[in-house]
Amino acid sequence: MLIIGIAAALLTLAGQVRPPGPGEGGECPRLAASGASADLYCIRLFPAAGFDASGTAELSWVEGPFTVAVARDGTHRWNLRFSVRGLPDSLLHGRRSGFVAWAASPTMARLVRLGSIHGAGDVELGPVALDRFLVLISAEPDTSVREPRGRMVLRGESASNRLRPPDNYQFFLGSFGAPRPPEPHAHEGMQSDESGWTHVPMFPGLDMLPAEMALRPEAMPWLPGQSGAAAPARPAEVVNLQNGDTLALVAGPVRRTIAGREYTMLGFNGQYPGPLLRVEQGAEVVVRLVNHLEVPTTVHWHGIRLENRFDGVPDLTQPAVAPGEEFLYRLRFPDTGVFWYHPHVREDMQQDLGLYGNIFVAPAAGANSGPGRREFLILDDLLVGEAGLVPYGHETPTHAAMGRFGNVMLVNGETSWRATARPGEVVRFYLTNAANTRTFNLSFGAGIPIKVVGSDRGTYAREEWVESVFIAPAERYIVDVRFPAAGRVPLLNRVRAIDHVFGRFFDVTDTMGVVEVRGQPGQAPGFGRLAEGPEAGALDSLVAAYVGRAPERTLEVRVEFTGLPFVSLQLMRLDSIYFNPVEWEGTMPGMNWATTGTETRWILRDMDTGAENRDIHWRFRRGSLVRIRLVGTRNTLHGMQHPIHMHGQRFLVLAVNGKRNPNPVWKDTVLLPAGGSLDLLAEMSNPGTWMLHCHIAEHLQSGMMMHFDVEEP
Repeated sequence: MLIIGIAAALLTLAGQVRPPGPGEGGECPRLAASGASADLYCIRLFPAAGFDASGTAELSWVEGPFTVAVARDGTHRWNLRFSVRGLPDSLLHGRRSGFVAWAASPTMARLVRLGSIHGAGDVELGPVALDRFLVLISAEPDTSVREPRGRMVLRGESASNRLRPPDNYQFFLGSFGAPRPPEPHAHEGMQSDESGWTHVPMFPGLDMLPAEMALRPEAMPWLPGQSGAAAPARPAEVVNLQNGDTLALVAGPVRRTIAGREYTMLGFNGQYPGPLLRVEQGAEVVVRLVNHLEVPTTVHWHGIRLENRFDGVPDLTQPAVAPGEEFLYRLRFPDTGVFWYHPHVREDMQQDLGLYGNIFVAPAAGANSGPGRREFLILDDLLVGEAGLVPYGHETPTHAAMGRFGNVMLVNGETSWRATARPGEVVRFYLTNAANTRTFNLSFGAGIPIKVVGSDRGTYAREEWVESVFIAPAERYIVDVRFPAAGRVPLLNRVRAIDHVFGRFFDVTDTMGVVEVRGQPGQAPGFGRLAEGPEAGALDSLVAAYVGRAPERTLEVRVEFTGLPFVSLQLMRLDSIYFNPVEWEGTMPGMNWATTGTETRWILRDMDTGAENRDIHWRFRRGSLVRIRLVGTRNTLHGMQHPIHMHGQRFLVLAVNGKRNPNPVWKDTVLLPAGGSLDLLAEMSNPGTWMLHCHIAEHLQSGMMMHFDVEEP
């Protein structure tokens, strides 16, 4: 009865206010100063009848090793930073009375006590992990209560609560029928039509407009030629390279059998993924790229601070390598860690078809490198319909709006990755995301702790426990996992997707592989302790010295569409009422597939000069530390996350949405959430002309790139 009464009171209160429109998110000063979207990350609190109180609740980043905080099931996690004024003291009648903040699902089925609120200064409470929620402040005779009993004073709602049930869409676009519950993650495809396109598979359990599913890309379809000379792909081999060695790396067609079906794909040295290259820090090697493809290619050595002319960017550092031609790369490896290599010509096709591999740069002999057991996992996905691989756009990328989400999950090129461990053993996993678009949220079974040790370019200032690993395209993470007991432990990807038509969140869980835990018990000395990294003091000092300073350069991320079909335009307009910080799944497949690079222009804009993409040309002195701010604009037809990669240099994340990062690590790729902001400190140590771009392959191919010079003093 209590909950029913509270819900009734909230409905009455809800009728007195309107949800804030775009740009009306309230006054969250830290967000405003950072450039992040108040409309998405600041909740305005409205008073109940008879009160003059007011305030805001900022959706504050939950500090951790990732720029977006999510729970194991993929629900976004927030702290709430409250700033309130005018709380009525007349409601307080005792020493223990006061005001309490709550978060609740819209139906009040879930209620989270956040903590006590006062009227002076700001207070941060949390965390909250709900897809959509109400924020409530009540006056309580006893602030230790576990559920609201007193009068409601203030109320607000998260931006995600603007998602509406089907009647709104039906009003504009016609009836779709009742929604079906989502099925296991295996899309249903359709046969190709007279245009030559294999129809894009529909996401299971979701309804789309017939007009949307009838759309076709304005491009010619392309798939690798069915080469009879292509041999079956072999699993990746480990190649140990010594200082001065030379490696031949041959890019060519391979045959792959995936889930019982054979495809012509691409690989390096007949392998899928390409060989794992193992070198020691400080080594220099030569790699001879041989192009046996039917299209030009290059190799970009992602994350390695090498000589600029070997960076693998066509028309910037080298000409593209034509079919039948070769190119020599001379590589040096100044940093330890896990890196990877992939093409920089039509990544949306070549990388997606299998041209990628890992590089492990080991510490010098005798240095501590963690547990003895290592597993290198490259994560990917592939888009397959009933007629086979969904083709790519020949002259321009398809899926340019949201990126090409696959429906077949791959670990090291396999749909059923397997590993073994002994009970109690600690395994160090080196994780790389090679997917075109997909951000993964990985966990090992239920309740198995994961220790995050390092990322792209080194170790964290301090190791951290996490319940899942959030990894965006091109990012790498190093984690230690202890498997406590015998049994089968699944590697899961769990996210919360959005049904854009019916305005609902739903769970998507994929089993990426299994660890078989068996045999004699292993040892895990020291696993329970969180160590401090060797550079902790230096990293902390850099953040302390530069956080809060005004940026020297600011890049705004946005998109422009031209010539979209009517149905796509209307769906995007309706969808723009709310942008999820991360678009986890491709739940608008027809519209996304048919939106090509011809209609789409993804933009990096220099906020000081107005220059965009290739017209931006920054110059820095070698050895300088540069403060760069990335801002995802709210005022765009389709906002989403962007993994931003800086070639040739390294950087620290200083702040997320204006909140200081307490645990820095050197990185080269970082995820900017939709509508969010990131402050970076870039170390410009490597001379040359370098790229900065989005690593969603379809966004890169739709223009989202710029370059900068690092010059000698």
